[in-house]
Parts: sequence; C-alpha cells; structure tokens
Amino acid sequence: MRRRISGGAGLVIIAFALSLTSWKPIQKRSIPYKGLDSLNNLRFKAVYNSAGLAETGLDFSLFEKAATGFYNLKKENKAATDKSVLSIVDFDHNSTEKRLWIIDLDKKELLVHTWVAHGEFSGADKASNFSNELSSYQSSIGFYVTGETYYGKHGLSLKLDGMDEEYNSNARKRAIVVHGATYVSQGTIDALGRLGRSQGCPAVPLNMVKTVIHAMEGKTVLFINSTEQYYSSKYLNSTDLQILASQ
Repeated sequence: MRRRISGGAGLVIIAFALSLTSWKPIQKRSIPYKGLDSLNNLRFKAVYNSAGLAETGLDFSLFEKAATGFYNLKKENKAATDKSVLSIVDFDHNSTEKRLWIIDLDKKELLVHTWVAHGEFSGADKASNFSNELSSYQSSIGFYVTGETYYGKHGLSLKLDGMDEEYNSNARKRAIVVHGATYVSQGTIDALGRLGRSQGCPAVPLNMVKTVIHAMEGKTVLFINSTEQYYSSKYLNSTDLQILASQ
C-alpha cells in the first residue's frame, strides 16, 4: 500500500514539475488597429500621396494611425481646431535615418523631415526601450499635444503634454520637451555611427530647431511610434471618425 501511495505521489510531483518547465508568461500584444472605412482611407491616401510621404520612408499604416489620433484629439478639443499640423516620430527607424515628419494635412504638404534623438536608456542606434517613469532617461511613445514655448538651457524649447495614460502622461513632470542639440547632426553620425542621445526628449538638429518648433507649436498633435512596444490608445478608435478641415 505504501509503495502505491508513494508512487502516485511521485507521478504527481513529476507532472507538476513538467508543467512548470513548459509554462511561459503570456506576452501582451498590441490591440490590432481596425483601420478606416473606405472613404476615409481614400482621404488619407490622398494626403499621403500628395505629400510624397512614401518616398521619405514613412509607412502608410503609421501615417493612418497617427492621423486617426489627430482627428480624435481635435474632436475632443484636446488639440487646436484651427490647425492641421501633424508630427510623427517613428522609432522603428535607426537614429541615422531622418525619422521626424511634420505634415500639414489640409495643404497635403510635408513641412519638415529631419533627424530626432531618443533617450539615453532607450537604446544605442535604435530605440527599443520606453518608459513613462521619472528619471528613466527613456523616450515615451504615444500621442502628445504641444504646449508652450520657452527659452531654457537648450535655448528655444517646446513643452509637450502626453495624452496616453501609462505611456507618456508624465511628460510634463519629466520635462520632456522638443529642443535643439548639437549631437543631432551628420557630424555626430560620422563620428559615432549614430546620433547622440537625450534624457528622453525628442531632440532635433540645432540648425532646425526654430523651424521645427514654429511648425509644431500651438496645441498640434505629435505621435511617437514603436511597433516593438506594446501600445494601445483610445485615440486610435476609427469608428465614426470625423475628418474635418481646419477652420
């Protein structure tokens, strides 16, 4: 009798051990973006094609998501209703590539295409780690609305308000701003093989900072993307999307 009991217990222990070795943590996956209806898809493609965005390396699916958030933020009066400027940063690209686009959606024009740095602890040449925490020195993904301009230690700078809880809502507390930096340049790429890195700010070339900030200022929308990072947002809701020209 004892042998049967101990043998059965042994089988239970072995089965439990095997279940532990085969168990893997469930990894979060981004909620699929449902996309637009056919009419709005055509409208977005018209802007995308007229602005020549494909030739600059901006993926249409990313443009579509960013523009969806743009119109949802306008609908909720979070962004300026009288401006049609959308800025996109795509951290799927390496830092040596120009990965900041500033687009006028109403005029269907690309206003700016230039380099932008990511946070020191987000990665070397490519950003792969992101955080909303203070003192993380990492970039944060998601939707932002631009705030006030000011002159600080980096000269002319532009404050940002993160619109996505958990992803970038601490932007103000972290002093995440658009500013110019000498380490965002071809010279730095030639010397290091990549751009220099910030403390989490989307830093731009020093000789472009005025152009960038003047284009982005005044409660316009910025979307910072990384498909390697889990991300969801209520502003990506494409149901009954209202696409209206700026007043």
